[in-house]
Amino acid sequence: MYDTTDRKRGPKGNKRNQTRTVGTYSYGNGNFCTLGCQDDWWAVHGTRAVDNAGRIHQPIVLTEQNSWTKQQRYSWQDEYNTLGQYYYHNMCTKEQRPLTEQQYNDERYNLNT
Repeated sequence: MYDTTDRKRGPKGNKRNQTRTVGTYSYGNGNFCTLGCQDDWWAVHGTRAVDNAGRIHQPIVLTEQNSWTKQQRYSWQDEYNTLGQYYYHNMCTKEQRPLTEQQYNDERYNLNT
């Protein structure tokens, strides 16, 4: 859609614009070549995409039960290795509970399992 030099393809005198290869860029989880392309797509399809995925009509209330998130400590020093690198963190109470690396990487794992 855009006329830029990196999109020109073809022999001299017969140049044409060609879309960029999406795989070489990582905008929108690798689905877009630039943020401009992502914005163009969103302007046309965004409302329909949100409606299809599920629009939120009521605010989500953060409680002690639903405010747990998986966290990972990072430090170039070794002091955090003794505390445990992976943990659950409660956004309301600030409580922390240790996790193993396997539990941290398991997307289905939660405190109730």
